[in-house]
Amino acid sequence: MKLFKSPLYKKYNDSKAKLVDFAGWEMPITFSGLVQEHEAVRNTAGLFDISHMGVISIKGTNPKEIIQKFFPTNLYSINKGQSCYSLLLNNDGGIIDDLIIYDLGLQENDISEIVLIVNASRYEADLEWLNKNLSNNKITISNAKIGNSLLALQGKKAYDYFEEWSGYSIKHLHNFGCEYKILKKFPDYKKIFISKTGYTGEEGIEILLPKELSVNLWDFLLTKGVLPCGLGSRDTLRLEAGMHLYGQELNEKTNPYEAGLGWVVHLENQHDFFGRKALEKISLNGIKRKLVGIEVLGKAIARTDCEILVENKKIGSITSGSWSPTLKKPIALGYIDINYATINSEVDLKIRGKLFKGIISKRAFYKKID
Repeated sequence: MKLFKSPLYKKYNDSKAKLVDFAGWEMPITFSGLVQEHEAVRNTAGLFDISHMGVISIKGTNPKEIIQKFFPTNLYSINKGQSCYSLLLNNDGGIIDDLIIYDLGLQENDISEIVLIVNASRYEADLEWLNKNLSNNKITISNAKIGNSLLALQGKKAYDYFEEWSGYSIKHLHNFGCEYKILKKFPDYKKIFISKTGYTGEEGIEILLPKELSVNLWDFLLTKGVLPCGLGSRDTLRLEAGMHLYGQELNEKTNPYEAGLGWVVHLENQHDFFGRKALEKISLNGIKRKLVGIEVLGKAIARTDCEILVENKKIGSITSGSWSPTLKKPIALGYIDINYATINSEVDLKIRGKLFKGIISKRAFYKKID
């Protein structure tokens, strides 16, 4: 099967990236090395090409009203220039995708725009679900990524580097803030999309911009010593921050409550949405399993599907696990029987046929220092 390639694909070769197939895209797993890239983001800044992700534009006179039924989150809780994390659910309350919803307010011709940034592996499924359940001709759905690259500049110096390159201050944007902007420094290019969002547990900015301009930004950042980063460090960074990865912590058989995402479900808002009845029932009856963090004692890595046991009884399985470059120890996420999900309790982890001790912890192993 022929793989999709990012508009920045040629830059991978320039930086001697190691490439892998990720959700049908040929993407870099590492450039200079996972640990070096991870530490760059934690200490200064790192640059990710995330052009594999889906960017869906929804336009209409009142798109929120029409698409509200797809999301358990009250879309009217955000205004123009704001965004929120949410979930796309099926009728059983299972998670079709996790995504960020951006309200860009009124644009050209008094048409409002909502942008969804979704997982690469779920883009087609998301579009199919939206189109299958939309009969309203008052909105249009389009691929906002055509002709563009999507970059994530992450780390405590990310804002400074972006402002130096663009000649534009983003101090007015709060966390999860977003906007379109035509940069005076680059008058020959159309507006770019800017948001203060990310997937690393650090401050950061995500930028959707024309291919030629993305090459300009990429080259500028590398001359400043910013490291290009691959999917490997993106995974260890998100794991340290306790963030979910679709296909591992989330799937269509997982509900928001067991995943620790009940906070995005606004049952009190009374709006109807796909999966509401199922989630009302779960909210009333409780969950049987829970996603937890696990700190592994020793140096063994608990990988996906490793068994979690108590007194030789299986109580769950690992969903993600890795060595933590920041904490200098193995960490993992996994679902376990709710009766055993007590912080600081001890469990056994079956790794390559041997048992290793682990301690139940909060999912977020790392939080940035302000």
